[in-house]
Amino acid sequence: MSERSEAGGVRTAPAIELIGATKRFRTPSGALHTAVRDLDLTVAQGEFVAVVGPTGCGKSTTLTLVSGLEEPTEGDVRVYGEPVRGIGAEVGFVFQQDAVFPWRTVLSNVMAGPRFRGVPAAEARERARDWLGRVGLAAFEDRYPHQLSGGMRKRVALAQTFVNDPTILLMDEPFSALDVQTRALMSDQLLELWAGTSSSRNAASVVFVTHDLDEAIALADRVVVMTAGPATVKEIFTVDLPRPRTVEAVRLEPRFVELYREIWASLGEEVRITRERGAGRAA
Repeated sequence: MSERSEAGGVRTAPAIELIGATKRFRTPSGALHTAVRDLDLTVAQGEFVAVVGPTGCGKSTTLTLVSGLEEPTEGDVRVYGEPVRGIGAEVGFVFQQDAVFPWRTVLSNVMAGPRFRGVPAAEARERARDWLGRVGLAAFEDRYPHQLSGGMRKRVALAQTFVNDPTILLMDEPFSALDVQTRALMSDQLLELWAGTSSSRNAASVVFVTHDLDEAIALADRVVVMTAGPATVKEIFTVDLPRPRTVEAVRLEPRFVELYREIWASLGEEVRITRERGAGRAA
């Protein structure tokens, strides 16, 4: 069972553990494809971990294993010390594509999660309006998704996720489709919302998949570099930059530049391997 302290019921087990996790898929041709191999990773409670690696190496598969959307072929995946058995109520998932109901208003979209969990309508509406206020969309609660900009839809997605009070937050390239300026603003907003989850307990534990190394360093406590597929952990780098942070300010720090060079030296090798494999197939 998950360990808890005598006073206050605080968990002491790691938020996330992947232990020798391997995931294989059957391809349309009938062959087996290994997406993740012998992956070991621990995420502490309240920790923000960014995962980087070459395109197609298995980063997103790692998130689906933690979320319970997929089961490992071999190895173990645990949340708070317990084996993952399906999708847990404590897990929030923000996808690359907007996961909104186009026929629902902004308010109705944010209310949906609590309502599906059995929260009475009045309470769900109050919670949804609170989170829309936090993400700066209180004046847009009656709009439909198609009436919003890309950045505004992402703010709806954040409100949809945080309204359910997740203790684990999984994010799969959530800001990749945004322009540079909006992306930086969304990253700052994410850091603000994440810090706000620690008001009554530990901050949510975050696993953030991205192709943007700048973004990974600016956001995370640790950056995990994955190998060219099948993915396993190659190296883990501690981001020793002070918090609170803003993305544009932290990028000007000399230590940020040092970290970028260190991590890219590791990541760049895996990117080159992936490109060479692709060129070989094309030939």
